[in-house]
Amino acid sequence: MPADAAALQQRFHALYRDHHGWLQGWLRRRLGCEARAADLAHDTFLRLIGAPSRPRFDSSAEARAYLCKTAHNLCINLWRRQEIERAWLDTLAAAPEAHYPSAERQSMVLQALEEVCAMLQALPPRTARAFVLAVVCGMGDDEVGAELGISGRMVRKHVARAMLGCLSLRARQTASELRLGPEGA
Repeated sequence: MPADAAALQQRFHALYRDHHGWLQGWLRRRLGCEARAADLAHDTFLRLIGAPSRPRFDSSAEARAYLCKTAHNLCINLWRRQEIERAWLDTLAAAPEAHYPSAERQSMVLQALEEVCAMLQALPPRTARAFVLAVVCGMGDDEVGAELGISGRMVRKHVARAMLGCLSLRARQTASELRLGPEGA
């Protein structure tokens, strides 16, 4: 192992040793669940390992601030997924039992909803809102424009921009799947 890789590994091990327990406790207090806290603490360190540029911390306070910010973002993602799942389960509960999709189909729908949610979060707020009102709620361009205080023509531009975002997300996923291969390895 090259010297710089060994030094990086030692820094990471020291960071993990010094802060993992503290981070897990911080997450446990926020989430109220030991298992979720353990999972998110682990995921936080995985994010750090996978980061394109690994930050150097001059103090314990800097390291903890970085870990808190990363863990907080992971909490937000968790809460979004839970909100989407609750909405999906509410939709299923309102449907007649004969129309329930299979467990596999439910999982696929939840994954698709999470992907669309992530895509919408990446868009400017007005673009995301126009997309939801027009596509999800089925409102016309003029109705959406009145809601957002913009013209119907601008609504079409926002919806087109959101659609391009969806296509871009799908293209990135397809490229990622091609790189990983059929087994995901």
